[in-house]
Amino acid sequence: MRGIFFYHSMFKLFALYRGAFSNIQKNIWILSLSMFINRSGSMVLLFTSLYLTRDLHFTIAQAGVTLSLYGIGSVLGSYAGGWLTDRKNHFDIMVFSLISSGFILLLMLIAETEIFIGIIIFTYAFTADMFRPANSKAIAVYSTVENRTRSVSLVRLAVNLGFSLGPAIGGFIALYLGYKWLFVIDALTSFAAAVMLFIYLPRKVPQAKDNTVIKIKENSGSAYRDVPYLTFILLVAMYGICFFQLFASIPQYFNKECHYNEDTIGLLLGLNGLLVVLIEMPLVALLEKNQRLFRFIVSGVLCIPVALLILMFGKGMMIWAIAYTFIITMSEIFAMPFMMNYALSRPGKERQGQYSALYSISYGLANIAAPLLGLGIASRYGFDSMFWFFVILSLITACGFAWLGKRERARIKHKE
Repeated sequence: MRGIFFYHSMFKLFALYRGAFSNIQKNIWILSLSMFINRSGSMVLLFTSLYLTRDLHFTIAQAGVTLSLYGIGSVLGSYAGGWLTDRKNHFDIMVFSLISSGFILLLMLIAETEIFIGIIIFTYAFTADMFRPANSKAIAVYSTVENRTRSVSLVRLAVNLGFSLGPAIGGFIALYLGYKWLFVIDALTSFAAAVMLFIYLPRKVPQAKDNTVIKIKENSGSAYRDVPYLTFILLVAMYGICFFQLFASIPQYFNKECHYNEDTIGLLLGLNGLLVVLIEMPLVALLEKNQRLFRFIVSGVLCIPVALLILMFGKGMMIWAIAYTFIITMSEIFAMPFMMNYALSRPGKERQGQYSALYSISYGLANIAAPLLGLGIASRYGFDSMFWFFVILSLITACGFAWLGKRERARIKHKE
């Protein structure tokens, strides 16, 4: 009987995975594969903080200020990318972004001064994050209302599959070959992803029926006058500030407080990506028909304080570091696909770039504030104070999303 139950359970699990990946447009798969190639080499944000403090002897606060320039470049690049996406072909913007950011990143091989490194990080973020609105437009173009959340999740799966490999490999490369090899590998994978898109993704935008409108869409005006959406963007930024501690301050905590070396840190960060790959698609396939997006978003946000408290009270024990990684990953799985679904589904096609740019800008703002707040608080008051700050901020953010979700449900009910 146990054997029959086991095989029946495995068959149901296999059917769930097969259903999760079915009926997704071919171009979404091409886009996902190119993202896997690119993210397999994306180790810059994960290890630049350690590179600055260990190889170039920056203080933690200096590293935080330098990394915040990434966020400034990200905000401006996202805005430029959104402006261009509403006026130019999203294909051209994606290819240009990948190639130019790869060449700029190679300049890190010769940069040693704080100013030069800051300029490179800013310019790299500007060109790299021009990609985001164009990528969002591509997902909207090649997906339908019924499979949009799964299409978003498939691209995220590819990103996280690459992300699970990148940090694990990057940790060993940083430890045994040196940090500068990370910049070379990241640049090469950007070039490879651009070639993949150029060869296989059609440049011509398909003329299909407008599939960007679902129940929550009501606005074809400017995103900058859409007050509920602007509130949503502010909350996404607050969530990003808390979540991005995974890259901004947690590697420093693992290194300085837990005494983990680079390969261990890389494996823990890689575990985050691997868990997303294994869990997100089938889970989203089960949940995507439920239109209450904010219920899942709030659940994801509430995972952050739980994860941080586990890490804080774990005091460097590996089992608690793994538990933290698992719970922070569940935060990402519950929150991010449904956040992006809301951002893609709210506007009409003529405003897709503008709305997507604002969504990307929210994460750019988070990238500015995350290292400044995380590393700044940690350097002045200690890591425990830092943890408590982000526990409180994440709880406030969850309350904000719950309020916004209640407002959206009341609006939809009133329209019906």
